[in-house]
Parts: sequence; C-alpha cells; structure tokens
Amino acid sequence: MLSFDGKKIYLSCGVTDMRKSINGLSAIVETKFALNPFDNAVFVFCNRNRDRLKILEWGWSFASLTARPGIPDGDGFWLYLKRLEKGRFRWPSVGDDPTMNLTAEELAILLGGTRVDLKLKRNEVIERKIS
Repeated sequence: MLSFDGKKIYLSCGVTDMRKSINGLSAIVETKFALNPFDNAVFVFCNRNRDRLKILEWGWSFASLTARPGIPDGDGFWLYLKRLEKGRFRWPSVGDDPTMNLTAEELAILLGGTRVDLKLKRNEVIERKIS
C-alpha cells in the first residue's frame, strides 16, 4: 500500500477528466486549486463513474534530503492510477471549495473502503437438461 504520511493530501471534489495526465492534472492544481504541484503534497482525482482514481505526487529524490530547505529538488512526478473492477468510490460533489483536505488514514480508508460496499455475487450453476 502507498504511504503518504507527513504529506498534505488534497482531494479534488467533483469529477475530473481522466484523459488528463501529469501536465493536465498539475495545471488543474495550479489554476483551479491555486496550489503548487511541486509542494510536499498529494492530489487525488476521480472520474465521472467513480471507478477510477488518479493520484499526483511530486517525486522527491534522496538528494532533496540534503538540499537547501524550501527548494524542491525532486526528480519528477508520480502518477498513480487505481481502477475498480466492481463497486465505486465514495466521492464528494463540488461545493464551495474545489478541494478537501484529508489525512493519510482517511485516504487509506477511501482507497480501501470500497471493499465494504462491494456486493460480490456468486455465479451459481443451474442444471439444464440437454435434449
């Protein structure tokens, strides 16, 4: 499981076009949220059907630990994708704020909480007479 302890987590309320990749999602972070995508933060987006999530994170390298404080020294973005085969994510609609702040624990519940909502149907075999 991914670990985002110590990072700010921003959830994008409403739906996001999942055709967007790193550049498109980071543009949303800058323009719509007025945040810096290079910060020590994670940005979570969901599609209209609520069966796919994308998580955008600036990748921090080992060199950043010894770099000057306040200056991002990552080596690139990470883009995680999760697709559900059954069920849907519980996702907030657009309200007054375009984002919602979550803790790492709340994100873990959101990512794994769909297991509770899934109703796994068992395909039962029905006997048929062959004539």
